Order: sequence, then structure tokens, then C-alpha cells
Amino acid sequence: MKPKRFWLVRPLNIMLIAISLVMCGVLFFANRLLFFIFTPIVLLLDILAAVRIWRIQQDLHKVITSMGKAVSDRNEAGLIHFPIPSLLVSLQGEIVWYNEMFRATVLNNKQDIFGYALRSLIEEDLSDLLERSPHRVKCGKGYYEVYTLRTEGEQPFCLLYFVDVTKLELIRQESERRRPVVLIMLIDNYEETIGKEADGNRLKLLNDVRNTIQAFADSTTGFIRRTDHDRYLMIVEQQDLEKMFRNRFEVLDQVRAVETENRTPVTLSIGVAPVIDTLHRAENEARQALEMALGRGGDQVAVKTKTGYEFFGGFSKGVEKQTKVKTRIVASALAELIKSSDNVLVMGHRFADLDSLGSAIGLAKACRCLGKESYIVLDSRRNLADVLVRRLVENKEQNMICLPETAIDLVMDKTLLIITDTHTVDLIESPDIYRRCKQVVVIDHHRKMVNHIDNAVIFYHEPFASSASEMVTELIQYLGDACRLNRTEAEALLSGIMLDTKNFVMKTGVRTFEAAAYLRRLGADTISVRELFSSTIDSYRRRAQIVSGAELLHGCAIAVCDSSGDDMRVIAPQAADELLNISGVKASFVLYANGGTVNISARSMGAFNVQVIMEKMGGGGHHTMAGAQIKDTDCHQARTRLAAIIEEYAAAQERKE
Repeated sequence: MKPKRFWLVRPLNIMLIAISLVMCGVLFFANRLLFFIFTPIVLLLDILAAVRIWRIQQDLHKVITSMGKAVSDRNEAGLIHFPIPSLLVSLQGEIVWYNEMFRATVLNNKQDIFGYALRSLIEEDLSDLLERSPHRVKCGKGYYEVYTLRTEGEQPFCLLYFVDVTKLELIRQESERRRPVVLIMLIDNYEETIGKEADGNRLKLLNDVRNTIQAFADSTTGFIRRTDHDRYLMIVEQQDLEKMFRNRFEVLDQVRAVETENRTPVTLSIGVAPVIDTLHRAENEARQALEMALGRGGDQVAVKTKTGYEFFGGFSKGVEKQTKVKTRIVASALAELIKSSDNVLVMGHRFADLDSLGSAIGLAKACRCLGKESYIVLDSRRNLADVLVRRLVENKEQNMICLPETAIDLVMDKTLLIITDTHTVDLIESPDIYRRCKQVVVIDHHRKMVNHIDNAVIFYHEPFASSASEMVTELIQYLGDACRLNRTEAEALLSGIMLDTKNFVMKTGVRTFEAAAYLRRLGADTISVRELFSSTIDSYRRRAQIVSGAELLHGCAIAVCDSSGDDMRVIAPQAADELLNISGVKASFVLYANGGTVNISARSMGAFNVQVIMEKMGGGGHHTMAGAQIKDTDCHQARTRLAAIIEEYAAAQERKE
């Protein structure tokens, strides 16, 4: 900010008046006509300038008088020679006075700063200093604790006392750099990669991975210890963590470069937590961060922060676990909860699709097979599975569905609430029912989000699974012979699997086909299931219009739909799926506005992690399927923001490669 000085106004104006008069005299000899034209104007301006000088002098006199009263009435000499640097500023933040100690210590006897703005000396505003006194500031090369005192009178001032705390601040900064940080590292697909290799090759792979991790640890000031065949504990300093931030945790890429004989990459997940008070708490937070990283599919780092988590990596797809031990254990625990409850409510996410409703139908029927009254909480007025709802009506099973406002009256002390196909409170069909139920079970396959449900008795979360319907199908097989589904319920589950796998093309594994085969044995007809995906000719035309208007950016197809309608929640995801059929398209994004909110449907073939993109837009989802809802914006602004995030993601991918 430019300096302002009171005393420069008068001589500057006098100089300008003198110059103008001299120029008029010169003009008299050069051109008499111009002289008589401009001389009255110049004289008028000179008079106005003289009046202005007089008023400034009066204002300056008042300021100096008020300053003198504020400073001099009580021991003027004592304040001038006060052993603490002192500074007097106006309420507008203009420096009007400082003592000798301030000049010697803070300014180091350099040029005077009378009349300068306070912001030219420190970054903080005067209002911030007044509100947060004392407040630590950086001034020059030193650090000071600033205490404020406001004077009263006709011309009020603020007196600032600067207490030197440079040594203390440097010690604090050094202590902050040396603060311990706990890292828990896990080879998150050990059993599916290294564990299945031949003995000779397994030792080589383990040696390569351990050498990579050890080299990563050697580049820090900390140490690392292996606590299990696939788990490590590492303690570093905060300065090491900041270096890891700058390098974007390149150890993930280095470990991923180690491949098995069948060219399956080994991946690493890391949970990080700084020591705030005790090492015990930091270790627990690091474990929670590791669980968060694994819940999001692994191959990434989750860092615990004051406000939540910060994530790095997450570029590769999760590896399917072929063992069903966990499924059997969860099924056994779920059966006990169902049998001990008074009734069961099954609830999916808002605007339920075939996967959400299909998995809910399977669970509700399983509960009834176990002898418990069960209902599906579904807003039949707002969902994306009307065809499946109509099929339940045709088969006279509509009594299984209950509106949220009706289902809330069914909640009792021992009501069991099962949430499927989502794990966040913000997305469930009825948050009120969730808050009233004391026992909650979550079954979901989406990558874990920060605001996940944390009070669930059972949190069955498998990010490698293709769909919630696949997970429910596996659970039903372990709930006992009494759980037998009919054809309608089997087709509902199969439709959920087909929806999320794009007809067994995306994110399918061995367990996906095993679940589909089980449903086929129960009588599910693929042709009948296919009819659940049918659409009208108008919907097809609108979908084709969206596809034709798409633009490409770094292999991503971005389409903006200007039209609106009740069926856009179905058409937009279908258009995003069709865009993936275009050569060279790795991911697709379809944007449309609905009631003041911009909705984004994102899809990919696996090479592009759309979940990472959507999380930066305030949404979430899965590696190949995600979405976001952005309020207080329009499609143009949302597209501009999306394009910037894609540019950043593509640049990170290029650096990784």
C-alpha cells in the first residue's frame, strides 16, 4: 500500500500553484488570447487549492492536538522511552507515531514510516488486532505478540504494544516440525496377489515390496517396523509428512510397479495421523484412517486432519476377494439380529434405483422367511425403479413397500433398520427413521465417504463388490435353507446386479457370476429382467440428443442437458453409459439442472476414477460410477469447474505415468 504523509500535502500544492502562475506568465508573452482564456481558470483552481490547504492544516492541527492529549497527558516522556516497542495508529490503520524502542528494535533504525498504512508493516488488519488481542504477528524477520489499547476522545487512536516473542516462536515452529506422526501401512491385496504365488516367486515379490517400503522409510527421519506379514508401523516427523505431501506419496506408485506373474499389481494402503496429545490416540486414528482408505478401494493414503480426512492416490481398481469367510460371519450375525428384533425396516438411498430397491426386496423377503415382519421404506412417488414397483404390484407383493411417513410409526424399541446401497446419512431415504432406530445394519459397496454412518451394529462394506444386490445375494445363501426367494425377488436382485455392472461388463468378478448363477437357479429370467430397463421412444430421443452434444476433454466426454423433466434422473445416467461406447472415451459426465440444483452423472470404464472427480465436486460414489449435486450454481459454471478438476486429474495421471 502506498504511503501517505500529512506534511507533504502543503508544499506539493504550493509548488503546483507556483508552477501554474509561472506558466500563465509565459503564456502572456506567447499567446495573449490563450492567456486571457486560461488565466481565470488557473486563478480559480489556485484559490480552490489554497482553501483545500487551509482545511488540511486545520484537520492536521486537530489530529496532532488529539494525539498529544492521548500520548502526552500522562507521562509523555515515559511513553516515549517506554521499554516496549509502541505504535500509535488511527482507526483507519494509518501510522501516526511510534516510540524510540519501536524504531530501534522493530524497524532496526531504518527509514521512518510515519503516515504509512499499518498493512505495509504487518499482514493483519487493525480490526483483527482489536478483536484478538493479544495476537501474534510477523513483522520483518521477527515475531511479536501485539497488545492493543484504544483511546477515547474527539480523535480516537489505537496504541499497539509489540512484545518480542521471536525465540519462542522459532522454538514452537521447530517443535511443530518435529511432532511425531503415526503411519500404518498395509499391503491391501496380499492374499490375492503375493499369497497365491509360488514359494520362490513369493519370496522375490515380498523382498521387492519390502525393499521399496524400507527405501521410503529411509528417506525420512523416522523408523519403520513390520508388525505382520502384510502390515507395517512407521513413526516419522511432521516435516517428513510435509515432504510426502509434496511428493504425493510416491511410494504408492513404486509399490504398484511391483507385479506378480499374472501381472496383477501389488497395492499399498496407508493410514496417517499426527500426534495431537498422546501416541495411543494417534495410533487409533491412524487405524481408522487405514480403514477409510481400504473402504475406498485401497491403493491410497488417508490422512487424518482436524476437519476430516485428506486422500492421496486411489487410481487403481480394488482387487476382488475370493474368500467368503467374511460373508458367512456377517450372515450369521445378521440372522441373530433379525431373530432378536421386533420387526425389520429395510431402506435404501433417495431416488432408489434397481440396485437399491432390488437389494431391499431381497433382504425384506429374507427377514420374512426368518419369521419377522419386515417392510421396505420407499418413497414410491420419487424413485428410479417404477417398473420394478409395478411388477411387485402385479405379483400382489406391494404390501412389502411402505412410505417413509407411514414407516416411522412402525419403529419400536427393538426395530432393526437395514440400510442398503448407501452408507451416508445424507443420502438415505428417511433420516428421521434412522435417528429413531437403535439398531442399524449397513450393507453397501460404494467407496467409503468421510461422513459415513458410524453407529452401525454391522457395517458390511465391500468396495470391490459389483453391487449391493450381489452382496445381499451372497448373504441370503448363508442365512439358512428357510430363506428361499421366489422368481420376482430373484429377478429384482438380478436387475440390481445388471444395472451396476452394465449387463456384466463393468466391475464383474467371479463372485458376481456366482451370485447371478444362484439367482438363475431360483428362476430369474434374463429376458424378464431386461424388460425392467426398457424406456419410451421420447426418452431414447432425449438420450441421443445428450450424447450428440457431448464434448471431449482428456478422454472425458462432457455433455450438458438444457432440458428438464421428471425422467432426467434416469436418462442422464443412461446417456453417460452410452457415451462410454464411443472410441477414445475413458469417462463420461452428464450435467443437468433440476430445481436450482445441478446434477452430475459420472461413469468410466475403470481407467479413470470418477469418484475422485465427483468428491472434489462435493459428491461421491464408486471408481466407475459416481455423481454429485451442486446447489446455487448453473450448468455452465458447474461445467467450467468440472473441466478444471479433470485437467488437474489428467496432469496427475501424466506425472504418475
